[in-house]
Amino acid sequence: IMKKEGWDFIETLKNLAARTGVELQPQTEEQKDQDEQYNRLHQLLDEAVIFYRHQLLQTPAGSGALNYLLNRGVKKETIEKVGLGYSPASWDNTYQYFLGKGYSENDLEEAGMVSKRDTGGIYDRFRNRLMFAIRDANGKMVGFGARTLDPEDMPKYLNSPESPLFQKKNFLYGLDRARESIKQENRAILVEGYFD
Repeated sequence: IMKKEGWDFIETLKNLAARTGVELQPQTEEQKDQDEQYNRLHQLLDEAVIFYRHQLLQTPAGSGALNYLLNRGVKKETIEKVGLGYSPASWDNTYQYFLGKGYSENDLEEAGMVSKRDTGGIYDRFRNRLMFAIRDANGKMVGFGARTLDPEDMPKYLNSPESPLFQKKNFLYGLDRARESIKQENRAILVEGYFD
């Protein structure tokens, strides 16, 4: 409609709202602040994908996780394409790294990357785990799924906690990558696990 009518975005929005009976309301300062915080959390999670991928592909500690993936038939191109990574087996490596990048403890907690101890203090939520980037249908980062690499560690899979960005029931892993294929094939095959 913008192209056809030669209108800018605001004109088009107002026209479509009027035609469909939608009442437009200006964004409040509170909504603007919330949007800014959500954008900051999305950015943090995007940077976390890069951090975890680096840990997987370029550190001695990540070599076990990389070998695990390669032995399961996962190609390096797939690792890059879907955003697989490795979380170090440290209680505060991720926490310290992102504090150094200017993120706050609150940012890290809201993004689900750290947890608070009952006795006080903060620790990395994901330790010695294979990391799966979880994106919304539009490709924005919202959280992580993490598989343990230690058979003694429980739970086997650990997801990001429920947060303003991530509500597990609202996301289907890989949908952002599969949308076009689903449209073209006019079908979808749902499986249970990240590897499936």
